[in-house]
Amino acid sequence: MKSAGIGAGLVVAVALLIWLGTGFFIVQEGQQAVITQFGKYHSTVGAGFNWRLPYPVQRHELIFVTQIRSVDVGRDVVIKATGLRESAMLTEDENIVEIKFAVQYRLSDARAYLFESKDPTGAVVQAAETAVREVVGKMKMDSALSDERDQIAPRVRALMQKILDRYKVGIEVVGINLQQGGVRPPEQVQAAFDDVLKAGQERERAKNEAQAYANDVIPRAVGAASRLKEESDAYKSRIVAQAQGDAQRFKSVLTEYQKAPQVTRDRMYIDAMQQIYSSVTKVMVDSKQGSNLLYLPLDKLIQMTSQVAAETATVVSPVSVPNSDGLNNTSNSTDVRARDAARARTRETR
Repeated sequence: MKSAGIGAGLVVAVALLIWLGTGFFIVQEGQQAVITQFGKYHSTVGAGFNWRLPYPVQRHELIFVTQIRSVDVGRDVVIKATGLRESAMLTEDENIVEIKFAVQYRLSDARAYLFESKDPTGAVVQAAETAVREVVGKMKMDSALSDERDQIAPRVRALMQKILDRYKVGIEVVGINLQQGGVRPPEQVQAAFDDVLKAGQERERAKNEAQAYANDVIPRAVGAASRLKEESDAYKSRIVAQAQGDAQRFKSVLTEYQKAPQVTRDRMYIDAMQQIYSSVTKVMVDSKQGSNLLYLPLDKLIQMTSQVAAETATVVSPVSVPNSDGLNNTSNSTDVRARDAARARTRETR
């Protein structure tokens, strides 16, 4: 009997040790284990080797908290009551747009994810629909489709996070990704909207071309205006300086004239005549001596003489004549003939 009692005790001890050993478990990296005691939340443990009271006292559930999860919002299912898709939403100016996007999220609190919401994924979808309808409802159709389209995602993400935090779902929204063609008008007005969009693009292109033309023309116009201003300033300075110099020269001449009027008058007359006759082709001759010759075309005569000399020089070559010193003096007979011809023409002209 004593041996049987010892054997039974050993069996019970071994069974107890085995039962207690079932409480050991391992939590992988990126996971959290939620321990419940008799179905009620007890604690949350992180990655590593852990122990809890064996079943049925305590249980644990492993949750991936770093895994990025995704859910699509905006389905193409048509609602019979309205005839529109579930993705259709009303804008501020009472137009309809369709939006499709994907929500990426991860768990921030494993306990809240398990015990605060019956359907956490459904809560994410409902929060996303609520947020996007509120954001789009504050936009006009043109803004939602073009100008403020890039602002929809960050606004929806911020509003979604506020809603989920309010309900303590234990979810962190990582990002909102609009799908290709995610924001679009209904199919009934798609063609008209495409025409409007093309017109807007043409307007932007024309505006950019005009701006580029302005950027090219305006600097050149400014440069030309600056150059004209500098030229005008230089002309002004030159004229003023010239006027001041003329005035100063007149004053100096006036001083000399007051000292010797006749001498100054004669000198001014001679200077004026010299300046005038230096630029004329006619020479005036005094006719008081009874001569009928009023002017001599000296410039024409000189020109004709030069032309005849040049023509003769091309025909007759120079002749070398030795002088008394034994050197060769080159006497050009062409010059003699040219002078004779010039004299003959002068006689004929007279």
